[in-house]
Amino acid sequence: MQCPREQDALIPRPRGDLPKLCAAVTAAVTIGGMLLFSPEKLLGWIAMAVLMLTGGPLLHGLCLLAEELIYHSNTRYRGQGMLSHMLPACGLGGKTLLTAGVASLMLYLAGHHLPHKCNIWELLVLVFVLYPLLKVSGVLGPSAVEVSDICEGRKKNVAHGLAWSFYLGYLRLVLPHLEQSIAGFCATHQLNNTSWGRGSRKLLILIPLNANISHKLEDEDENIQFYDNLPNNEIDRAGVRGRVYKHSVYRIMDENRKVHECVVEYATPLLTLYNMSQESSAGFGEPERRQQVLLFFRTLQDILEHSLECRNRYKLILLNDEQEDDPHFLSKAILRHLEQQEREEFCLTPNPQQERAHPFVGNAHSNNGDVMSRDPTLMISLEQPQPLRVPTEDTY
Repeated sequence: MQCPREQDALIPRPRGDLPKLCAAVTAAVTIGGMLLFSPEKLLGWIAMAVLMLTGGPLLHGLCLLAEELIYHSNTRYRGQGMLSHMLPACGLGGKTLLTAGVASLMLYLAGHHLPHKCNIWELLVLVFVLYPLLKVSGVLGPSAVEVSDICEGRKKNVAHGLAWSFYLGYLRLVLPHLEQSIAGFCATHQLNNTSWGRGSRKLLILIPLNANISHKLEDEDENIQFYDNLPNNEIDRAGVRGRVYKHSVYRIMDENRKVHECVVEYATPLLTLYNMSQESSAGFGEPERRQQVLLFFRTLQDILEHSLECRNRYKLILLNDEQEDDPHFLSKAILRHLEQQEREEFCLTPNPQQERAHPFVGNAHSNNGDVMSRDPTLMISLEQPQPLRVPTEDTY
């Protein structure tokens, strides 16, 4: 298990606005320099540059629109309006059209300040024609960072779908019943319900970075032994009457040969990620799989943190595959988590004896201490409220 600092170093953070800031600063510095040397031509040059940058994408959008109109208008858009759906999908949105129109107007008004006006229009036409060619050939295609940013921002990664499916189709259904299942398990197995640490009352979800998980935990670590299954939860789901959901209880042995019981399992969607990386047709290699595992962890963590049904009933444990040389790595990771839970989360309440150990001086203080140590009671009066008395001055 990774400590919080190590997890923060592994899990990618959402991309910020630094590229926008750099672009704005670069443009401001460049425009400021041009304003010093040739202020009378600045407006025309800006208009021409903006028109070049917007005219090419507009012409490329028209090429895309021809494909969509001829072959995909019915299958992809289901007869929806062309202006409201098809044009924005091809990059012919209102912002681009408005920017190109404003740039054209600016160039018409300030074009007389530019030299070789005829050559400028020839250059514009040439840029418009070459942009779609370079775009379709991949020269001006989006970079891998841009594609990743778009997929993460719009929640279109494989990891996002798997995380939401794991939550909506499993965790949100079973975690609300986890505490009741553990209580029933302790009753049927003649175990002391209080002997389980509060950390072990949560569902421990293991997420290894390599996504290569075993179906039996005891096969990976001999200090882990299967104990029994919790009582089944039967839920009517998608036409299946009484679909069974269950959890397994494992016994983890520490270095002192002491046994700890806990409910632990792997995140099953990782099997999908691993199998996809083994299929050549999926186009999903090992680097992409590792990246998707990290995004799966981050997405699932964000989902569960905002879920009232699952609050305080789970713990995600990220396993770094770089430490697999230790044969007892898995048991140590689980035990480290259980100890951390007991030490940090559930030892915050002070001992009642310590609360009463405050020294008091005098009988009055001792009486106050006894009163404060008792549970507060609610006192209700049945008398009618009395008006406030006007203060009177007594003179003698």
